[in-house]
Amino acid sequence: MASSPDPPTHMKVALVQMSMSEHPERNVASAERHVRAAAAGGATLVCLPELFRSRYFCQSEDSRHFDLAEPIPGPTSQRFEAVAKELGITIVLSLFEARAPGLYHNTAVVVDGAHGSLGCYRKMHIPDDPRYYEKFYFTPGDLGFRSFDSTAGKLGVLVCWDQWYPEAARLTALRGAEILVYPTAIGWHPEEKDVLGERQHDAWEIAQRAHAISNGCFVLAPNRTGFEPDPSGHGGIQFWGQSFIAAPDGRVLARGSPDREEIVTAEIDLSEVRAQRIGWPFLRDRRIDAYGDITRRYIDGD
Repeated sequence: MASSPDPPTHMKVALVQMSMSEHPERNVASAERHVRAAAAGGATLVCLPELFRSRYFCQSEDSRHFDLAEPIPGPTSQRFEAVAKELGITIVLSLFEARAPGLYHNTAVVVDGAHGSLGCYRKMHIPDDPRYYEKFYFTPGDLGFRSFDSTAGKLGVLVCWDQWYPEAARLTALRGAEILVYPTAIGWHPEEKDVLGERQHDAWEIAQRAHAISNGCFVLAPNRTGFEPDPSGHGGIQFWGQSFIAAPDGRVLARGSPDREEIVTAEIDLSEVRAQRIGWPFLRDRRIDAYGDITRRYIDGD
């Protein structure tokens, strides 16, 4: 049997930065339009933001929101699998997975035009902060950190809160990933923005650019934009957009605006991954014999 062709070295990647309405079907249709537009513009890898099918319901704890979940495979994943096949592209999409009664995950799916569904990644790090009450909804992932061999290259997919953890990026890179994709839903509490907004956004971007550098990977971070009220009626989140694409040396190749829908694109050259890892050989110089304590919660001075 003939082997699959090697993925292209040069390609265009696209991040869909979009706002969400109260109507899931409208959001899915809007996402599909953006995906098709990105593909028409030459993108072969298109990434959607976290939980794009609905507004960010985790701002409050309400059992009615479990009705938004769906199985995988299911209507949305199969719809985009068909789109990927039709367009001959790879798509990363983020869904609220209904695994079993009482068991739900925040799950990313990779669908590939040539190979269908390549599998899932279930979000490992689950936040519990004001207006980000995800522990009420999501069970931590149990599939581990994964790399997917797609026609667009070796993709590692992590989700939002995962992006703050260097361990997650490292373990995904050690699985062979050359591109780290972080579907995201992050923004400001409007009442904090004037004081904390710039430093919060800078920390978010810097952390991910550091993952690109320390692992010699491309990083793709698609975020949503627009204001979404708390479903309980108290406040809300101003999602800050600014989706970005970073190269293995940390430079930003493209960045979206803070306040409008758009498709953020960049031409990338996967040969940069090899060159960066040879030039800055962080993987070579790791002291794996000295890292045993990394599995401890905290080192108490024993």
